Parts: sequence; C-alpha cells; structure tokens
Amino acid sequence: MTQIMIGSTLNYDVKQPTIFLFKIAAATTAHQIISHEVLTFEPDLDVEQCQIGGDGNRLHRVVVEPCNLSIRYEAIADVSPELEHVQEVGETAIAEIPSEVLTYMNPSRYCESDLLARFAFEEFSHLASGYMRVQAINDWVYKHLDYVPGSTSATTTAANVLLQRTGVCRDFAHLAISLCRGIGIPARYVSGYAVDLKPPDYHGFMEAYLDGQWYLFDPTRLASTLGLVRIGVGRDAADLAFSTLTGSAMMTDKQVWAYFADPMPNSPRTPAVSTA
Repeated sequence: MTQIMIGSTLNYDVKQPTIFLFKIAAATTAHQIISHEVLTFEPDLDVEQCQIGGDGNRLHRVVVEPCNLSIRYEAIADVSPELEHVQEVGETAIAEIPSEVLTYMNPSRYCESDLLARFAFEEFSHLASGYMRVQAINDWVYKHLDYVPGSTSATTTAANVLLQRTGVCRDFAHLAISLCRGIGIPARYVSGYAVDLKPPDYHGFMEAYLDGQWYLFDPTRLASTLGLVRIGVGRDAADLAFSTLTGSAMMTDKQVWAYFADPMPNSPRTPAVSTA
C-alpha cells in the first residue's frame, strides 16, 4: 500500500447568487481508500454531497450568496494497485466486454472515435493486441503532440488536437482515448491528483479496459501511474470538470498538491497499474 497526501484550495469572487458543482473529492474504489478527508467552505455553507453514476464519482453542490468564497480539500489516499507485467495483459474480446463498459467504446463530446477510426486502424491495427498496443497509442500521442499550456479551449476536441498537434493533459488523454476506441478498445477519461506534477494542477489521464479490468495510462508522461489518485471517471472531460457554476463568479486562485507520504523506491520497470 502507498499513502499519497492530496489536496487543493479554490478561491472565488462571487458577484451574485451562484450554484457551484465541485468535483475535487477523491473517489473510493477497491484499490483506493480515502481517509482523513476534510472539505471546508469559507464562509460556512450547507453542502450537498451527490453520488453520480455507478463508478464512485462524487460532487458537492453549494448555493453561494455574493462573497469571497474559499474551498479547501485535504485527504490521504491509501492506494493498493494491482500490478501486472505489461506483456501478460491482453485485450478483452468484444463479445465478452461487460455491459457497463460498452459505453466507453462509443464516440463522445470530445472523443470523436468515429471520425478517427480509419486513422487509428491504419496506425495501430497491425500491432499485437494487449497492453503494449495501448502503450504504443500513448507513446504516439506523446511523440506527436506538444504540451503547450493555453493552446486549447473548452471546445477543443480530439480531432482538433490531432490537426493542430498541441494541447494540455486533457487533450492528450482525449486523443489517446479516441484512438483506443477507434480500434475497439474501451477507454475512458480519468481526472485526479498526480504526485510531482509540474505545474501542480488537477490532472487528466486515461484508462483502457484490458483483460477484464481497467489499467491506467498517462500520455503526457508528466506523472507516474503509481502516483495517480482518481477523482472520477467519465466518457471525457465534459463529465469531470472540477468546478461548474450557474451564476456569476470568478476564480481568483487555485492550488493543488499531491505527494507520497513516504519516498517511493525506484523501480527499473513500470508495471501495468490498475486501481479501479
């Protein structure tokens, strides 16, 4: 088991009555247990916690009158991943994919796998199936995109990113997800905290469904899959914005952190990591 300290602070200048939906609290799974969790609002507010879908996603809803709003979240994530040798992880036959996973084979708002299917087949269908093919897709995305903060917007899709060849973490994940779905591998977007991420922020990465379970990948290579703590999963980033508001408010500050409670031993190999 690995303990990871996580947290974030958000500050807003709220101009008029505003409803906020926050997705900043980490999820609990069979391999990720959250302890010592504290979520505070200043000023003190009535907070509604909502469970979204069947994958452990949480959001917190608050109604805020005009004020300077401050939110602080802190927790300890006890992560006990399943680790496999990458060569031993194969793909799941489409006829055997569970019904709840099938939705992650379809195109979505930011992941137009139908538009990119031909490209995906031309580039990756000849590769041996399994974990290493998904890793090859992530390696391709890393090699062909430049990580440029501010280069994309909330309307940028995977097809846009493939053309312009620049993006941020969510764009890298969207393109890798689209290419996986394009060749028939279920893939989904994951938001979370990442140890040693530079610059510190909420991070977007991905999972692919292989050999009956979900495995983590980060096409940006900005974080180790052993240092990722999930907030939630979805079809793409549209399902996992850290803050959504209805009203009038401006974010004035954001700070995010994640670090190992104890130093991690160096490993010459990166295993296949599953924490779902």
